[in-house]
Amino acid sequence: MPPGVYGMQDVWEREDRQQITMEFLLPTGIYLNFPVACSDTISTIKKMVWKNARNEPLFSALSDPDAYVFTCINMTAEREELEDEQRRLCDVRLFLPILRLVAREGDRVEKLITTQISLLIGKGLCHHEFESQKNHEVNEFRTKMRIFCEEHAQVRQMLPWEPWMEFNFPCDLEPCCVVAQSGKSRSVKKILVNVKFEGSEVSEFMLIYHSFMLSGNSFLWYNAMYLLSLIFFFFPLLQYIFTCLHGGITPHLTMVHHSVIIKYQEEQGGLSNQMSRTRAPSKPPPLPLKRVRMHFYTGTRSVINRGTTCHLSLVLVVQAGLFHGSELLCKVVTSNEVSVCSEPVWDQKLVFDIGVSDLPRMSRLCFALYGVIEKTKKRPTKKKNKRADCPLAWVNTMVFDYKDQLKTGEFSLSTWPSVPGDLLNPMGTVEKNPNIDSTAGLLIRFPNIRPHPLYYPPIEKVRGKKSNVLIVDNKNYTEFFEDEKELLWKLREEVRQRYPESLPKLLLITKWNKHEDVAQMVGLLRKWPELPAIHALELLDYSFPDPHVRSFTIRCLRNLRDDELFQYLLQLVQVLKYESYLDCDLTCFLLKRALANKKIGHFLFWHLRSEMHVPSVSLRFGLILEAYCRGSIFHIKSLMKQNEALNKMKALNDFVKSGSQKATRIQTTEDMKVCIKQDTYMEALSDVVSPLNPSIVLCELCTDKCKFMDSKMKPLWLMYKNKYDHVGIIFKNGDDLRQDMLTLQMIQLMDVLWKTEGLDLRMLPYGCLSTGNKTGLIEVVKNSDTIANIQRNNSNSAATAAFNKDALLNWLKSKNPGDKLDQAIEEFTLSCAGYCVATYVLGIGDRHSDNIMIRETGQLFHIDFGHFLGNFKSKFGINRERVPFILTYDFVHVIQEGRTNNSEKFERFRECCEQAYKILCRNGTLFVNLFALMKAAGLPELSSSKDIQYLKDSLALGKSEEEALKNFKVKFNEALRESWKTKVNWMMHTFAKDNR
Repeated sequence: MPPGVYGMQDVWEREDRQQITMEFLLPTGIYLNFPVACSDTISTIKKMVWKNARNEPLFSALSDPDAYVFTCINMTAEREELEDEQRRLCDVRLFLPILRLVAREGDRVEKLITTQISLLIGKGLCHHEFESQKNHEVNEFRTKMRIFCEEHAQVRQMLPWEPWMEFNFPCDLEPCCVVAQSGKSRSVKKILVNVKFEGSEVSEFMLIYHSFMLSGNSFLWYNAMYLLSLIFFFFPLLQYIFTCLHGGITPHLTMVHHSVIIKYQEEQGGLSNQMSRTRAPSKPPPLPLKRVRMHFYTGTRSVINRGTTCHLSLVLVVQAGLFHGSELLCKVVTSNEVSVCSEPVWDQKLVFDIGVSDLPRMSRLCFALYGVIEKTKKRPTKKKNKRADCPLAWVNTMVFDYKDQLKTGEFSLSTWPSVPGDLLNPMGTVEKNPNIDSTAGLLIRFPNIRPHPLYYPPIEKVRGKKSNVLIVDNKNYTEFFEDEKELLWKLREEVRQRYPESLPKLLLITKWNKHEDVAQMVGLLRKWPELPAIHALELLDYSFPDPHVRSFTIRCLRNLRDDELFQYLLQLVQVLKYESYLDCDLTCFLLKRALANKKIGHFLFWHLRSEMHVPSVSLRFGLILEAYCRGSIFHIKSLMKQNEALNKMKALNDFVKSGSQKATRIQTTEDMKVCIKQDTYMEALSDVVSPLNPSIVLCELCTDKCKFMDSKMKPLWLMYKNKYDHVGIIFKNGDDLRQDMLTLQMIQLMDVLWKTEGLDLRMLPYGCLSTGNKTGLIEVVKNSDTIANIQRNNSNSAATAAFNKDALLNWLKSKNPGDKLDQAIEEFTLSCAGYCVATYVLGIGDRHSDNIMIRETGQLFHIDFGHFLGNFKSKFGINRERVPFILTYDFVHVIQEGRTNNSEKFERFRECCEQAYKILCRNGTLFVNLFALMKAAGLPELSSSKDIQYLKDSLALGKSEEEALKNFKVKFNEALRESWKTKVNWMMHTFAKDNR
């Protein structure tokens, strides 16, 4: 490499039309050198190579171009075969401008698919992350999942066209009222629908009478040889039609000839290749327990502060504990202290006070490395020297391997950096840290207890033994006293018959270190009635690691409809982190449902893909992503297009961030639009399926309407023109959207629960999706503005804008003239009630006037959920938010239609709030369980059980409905009475914003 040349990173970030001189090495030994455009595809470049090679010697020795493939060194300094020849040179991002042409080897189709999956999930499947591990568990899991997914794909392709259509175009149905389904109430409405026949310019308006209160049975409306594509007519209404009705928009439907659908089905079937399936025999890597000898194989560096009054000395200590879920099985053991050096060695046995025969199947051995700092004073005194622990690292490993064999022999465990809290981290992953060059390594040895391998006994053998009911001792991490635990265990059969939802409590008091008790519990599980999802979800927590318990849980979840499963998908992906082995029931369950519903598959992909940068889960999530792609070959093209678009958005955002530091906003905006108009950007950003909603295609990018926002990370505001309307998305790069996703998921769930009970509060849980490390997309809600802007634009002074109670009502009047105003106020009233209750229950903070918006139709909604569960913002130690939720007098002014004596309207608003709150309290367990499962996500404000206490209090768990409602009424009156404090906070926010 020439001096000073270290790669081509800056080249690929310039304009794509520029020329770059490339060097080509041919199989014949011929060297070519000529310029190509950065925007050229690999296929185009290959044609140019063949054209130039015709004039060179030995050209006749070359075979057909398809017999060769380019190889290169990419920006990660790895050799890469460019099987996908539709990629552009600028997207390949070469480390050096050199391409080598080599003969193809192996199955080209298989290699192409493998390459595409590698690019899609960000991991090399052939020679890098997966196969280089030489891990039997990884290899067996890959083989099993590939067979599993490909078999499901074949079954799917054999489906008749109607269920096949339901897979490809799953319907988003509006939640149906339970009372309505009983037939007690009916409300018939006329719906005007614009129906267009594909390939024809003729459109017909059809008047359809729809009964909102018919049963939930679906039917497909079609005429002769035609069927409805993209939308089916279902009862209850599709969300698309429902949204159109409320927005005053005519629904547009397209009639497609059935032959088009059959052709599409055949194309998908053609993409499913029959791959050779060979399962290499593998033996479980031995691993272990009762006595442990350990020493470090890498050095540990420590920073020691030097003071004038005392000397510091540091020694290293290892702590080890045996856990089953969150239960400590025996007393923690600690090693001797050793001095800090490059390779500290303990060479010490750690003996645990538990027999090998009493180890639960899912026992995990947890280690913590910490330093002990001893402060020695210069002047001798009678007082003892002070000692302080300094946590350094932790690592976990299973006692039994994935084939039930007790581990034996040496294992090298690369550790993870310490986290706040206890030294040991049983909730953490059992995977080793892949960044072995930057972390301490722990070398441990499990003893050979017997000359032959030991396996955990099958439960059937244990059940034949005589067993007694024993009192659970020393497991007091539940709220039960010892005598209560004993009584509960004795009455376990009665619990099964009369209180099946109390299964989690029974599992927590089970003695998992006694095989006889475990056998009885497993036998009881086989007879246990299936639990509803609201209770079954709790069993996926890391406190319940036993495989029989988790299998029972999945058995319960199989009853979920697709729309219900989608509602909990975010949590189900997170609890994959609690699984101890790759092959588990939860993984198979998610893959099976994803391969049966394209929408679930779409969001499963993105929930997994968004965390591929996390070392502790990248292996597990990468393997699941590979399996899904193998079973959905036809979906790869769409997902790659989405991934390419997101990469371009990130590059554009980086360009904007850099430009905004050097130029004015106007100039940066113009430069941004010029950048977007480049061929590579327009191609990547047009005609792409929206990651936010796979039923929407982002067609034509409107460059003139694109902009970037003023906040620190300069989010992109991108507008698209579709056939009948405009769609907008916001791309964020630098902000973690996972907490926003969780909050909006909870608001969506609240909306479903309310509608199921006949209460439509016009909630607007807009789309939000995390797609990578602090990157993601947010749906643009059209025709809306913030409270701050409305008040500022309708006031003479910015300082007093927050106190202008007429601003909101006047704005609604201007947007809804005549008879439309009543409907707008109704929308405002209902949505305000919904968000008052939702923000109170979830403890959402930072509720200033720029985080509350209103649509022109009157619909109020909240945005930006950076603080929740009662984590309210403060300034100089003073809490800025002193009300339970936002209910200001200008809101009341709108609700009362501008009349101070209109108490009837306000009382109706109050009743809506109280009814909504009671419905949430009745489902409080569901919300607590969903938040508890999200602890695995590692959100700053949701990392332990203590963070969920706010939710338990706001939902009044354990209290009667009357007590809960009484408490809510107090909060409601407090919010109204103290609303002037909200106004002051809004004024200070506006003042601070204007003076930045």
